Amino acid sequence: MNITMIGTGYVGLVSGACFSEMGSRVTCVDVDEKKIGNLEKGILPIYEPGLEAMVVQNYGEGLLRFSTSLANAMEQSRIYFIAVGTPPGEDGSADLSYVLGVAAEIGKNLEDYAVIVNKSTVPVGTADKVRAAIQKELDLRGVDVEFDVVSNPEFLKEGAAISDFMKPDRIIVGADTDRARKVMTRLYAPFSRNRDKIIFMSVRDAEMTKYAANSMLATKISFMNEVASICERLGVDVENVRKGIGSDSRIGYSFIYPGCGYGGSCFPKDVKALIRTSKENGFDPRLLSAVETRNQLQKQRLFQKIVDRFGNDLSGRLFAVWGLAFKPGTDDMREAPSVVLINDLVKAGATVRAYDPVAMNEARHEFPRQWFDDKRIVLAEQPYDALDNAHALVLVTEWKTFRQPDFNGMKERMAKWVIFDGRNQYDPEEVRESGFDYFGIGR
Repeated sequence: MNITMIGTGYVGLVSGACFSEMGSRVTCVDVDEKKIGNLEKGILPIYEPGLEAMVVQNYGEGLLRFSTSLANAMEQSRIYFIAVGTPPGEDGSADLSYVLGVAAEIGKNLEDYAVIVNKSTVPVGTADKVRAAIQKELDLRGVDVEFDVVSNPEFLKEGAAISDFMKPDRIIVGADTDRARKVMTRLYAPFSRNRDKIIFMSVRDAEMTKYAANSMLATKISFMNEVASICERLGVDVENVRKGIGSDSRIGYSFIYPGCGYGGSCFPKDVKALIRTSKENGFDPRLLSAVETRNQLQKQRLFQKIVDRFGNDLSGRLFAVWGLAFKPGTDDMREAPSVVLINDLVKAGATVRAYDPVAMNEARHEFPRQWFDDKRIVLAEQPYDALDNAHALVLVTEWKTFRQPDFNGMKERMAKWVIFDGRNQYDPEEVRESGFDYFGIGR
């Protein structure tokens, strides 16, 4: 099948590459000429394990193409995926300007029946706005062309997106006509050969499913972080509690790991957007509001523990930070706990020396350039280089390379033997027996 993928960000590029991997001919469209030029050279704008090789191979085989012209791309296909950004506004609402802008351009160039697929995460009712934007342009042109608008939300975990797309748990499709359902069934047939993974529903149901799914997962994380705070006050090890409740099949172990808060491009944005949508429709979402509040407080926990240990004035203190990305397997620092922590440390007078396996370039864009020029933030070339003369190590992201550190070797390089474990990766007894002061989350 021939597909046009509009947007070459995380969702668009992963989706386009995976469709091409299964034999479809995909044209990825973006208005950023530099990005398109780089993609044609095999230079990707994001880090995702396995993605670069897939893009390069399918581009070389002619199955994956890149273009800055939506009109030209539309001539080659009748399936148009909208996969552009929906950044949060100041009030938490999703900004639909890019989505509706693409819809208008589709309307200006639509000649034959097509299925327009919303892949971007959008509030309930967005498909109606997309349909209206397309129809408006058709009316201005004085043409009558049939089309369907479908909701097909993505459920990709950063760091495992290729596997999630190629071997999905489910494929949610919101479609209101049999014609659109037949097109989507054919499109996703290669991804559901061993069983039918497509779940059809109305468009609005599909839009809500995406928000509900991410909000549920965020709720589990915030719940466990709240339990961790209670455990600290009761002298209870939250890790034992986690194992105890996770063994219950009704609860499970997924997303109940206490830590320093969730981040990324999905959970924070989607929870805020659903809160906003609820309030706009006369409902006060108290649980979701509590989830968001708990997460904001949780991102401050590591700094609070550092202040409790070293005092409010951190002038002259050097802190090593391991992990900058919001989670392992990605270079994404959007809403990352590390950003909150490092901002607080520097503003309190401290110096930060940080290391992350893949997010170093992102970090250079995340903090004021002056902080790098003044050496308030230094990016270390290796994880142990960050430890030299440090007054404490702060683990923020649980990359595998940090899981079995050489505590004796660390002591030789650090000025003070203190570890703040923001992801409960280390055994407190082992760390303390090695001579370190240990501070975890809920333990």
